[in-house]
Parts: sequence; structure tokens; C-alpha cells
Amino acid sequence: MRGLRLQCPRCGRGAIFRGWFAMNSRCAECGRLFDRAPGYLLGSIYFNYGVTALLVVIVYFSLYFSETLTGKQLLVLLMAFSVVFPLWFFRYARGLWIAFDERWDPWPNEEEARRQEGGSQGATDAPAGR
Repeated sequence: MRGLRLQCPRCGRGAIFRGWFAMNSRCAECGRLFDRAPGYLLGSIYFNYGVTALLVVIVYFSLYFSETLTGKQLLVLLMAFSVVFPLWFFRYARGLWIAFDERWDPWPNEEEARRQEGGSQGATDAPAGR
């Protein structure tokens, strides 16, 4: 639900977006990174595409069998929907992706925790000399 409200999935208080398309890099409340790595947010495309495709299929068959629109009218309607809806749903798809990821791979994971330490333990991990 936090993802649908466009709030931080970790604390539920910070906003994910600061504008229509502009994301905050971190949660202002708990510091959770919203874009964890290069390519991380590509997963939101699957959410956006899946919801859009599901809605197009449902609307197509509903209107096709009700015979309220001709084939061309239905095609134009669904083409317009397929362009406009993903633009509107973009923010929610990202919010859902970040919340899904937080559920299954909470931030910071082990690798991110090591990167945050900045290699401060590097000298102590070295093997002892002869």
C-alpha cells in the first residue's frame, strides 16, 4: 500500500517523488535509497507493461463482445489508452516496484552495507605476513 501511496516502503513517511516525473534520490525520513543501482528501476517497466496489457485485454474483450464500438473505434480507443495510461501510471509502477523490492530484498542488503562502509575494514581483512 505504501508503494501505491507513493511513500517510502521502508518507513511510510517520506515521498518517493518530488514532481510528476522527478524522483527523490533518498527518503527524507529514513534515508532509504530509491534508485539502488544502475538499471534498478527497469523492473518498474514490467509492472507498468503488465497492468497496461491486462487492462487493454479486458477492455478489448468487454467492448468487442458488447458490440458498442466498431473495430476501428475500438482500435483507436485502445491505442490512445495504451499511450496515455502508462504515462499516468509511471509513478505508481515505480512505487510498486520499489515496495516489491523492499519486501523481498530490504535495503541495505549485504553488498550495499559493505559498500556503505567504504572498505574501512580492508586493512584488517588482509592476511598476516610471513
